[in-house]
Amino acid sequence: MPGAPRTYHRGLMGQSVTVIEKPSARGGLVRFETNRPLSGMGHELYRAGGEIVGDRPTDVLARRLFDRGGIESVHVNGNVITLSMAEGAGTDGITQIIEDLFIFYRPD
Repeated sequence: MPGAPRTYHRGLMGQSVTVIEKPSARGGLVRFETNRPLSGMGHELYRAGGEIVGDRPTDVLARRLFDRGGIESVHVNGNVITLSMAEGAGTDGITQIIEDLFIFYRPD
């Protein structure tokens, strides 16, 4: 209706990332493929306990993954994230962390 005020619907703001988890032939490694590149054409490697100082998407993702626990290293190349998992660690919740990388505001 012309002239009618627009209404704001509270909800997620940002864009979710589509993620597919793929097992690796090497034990302890898990690969996640996304529908968008996170590191451009470069490789990014982060190790647990190392300092992550930047605010690029790969830096933010690595911090979130290490905060989750059970991860020894994070390697990002383009749209592929390879995780070296700690002994006995599972992957529960990792897909959600990656999918939410570009979600900035949540309801409530």
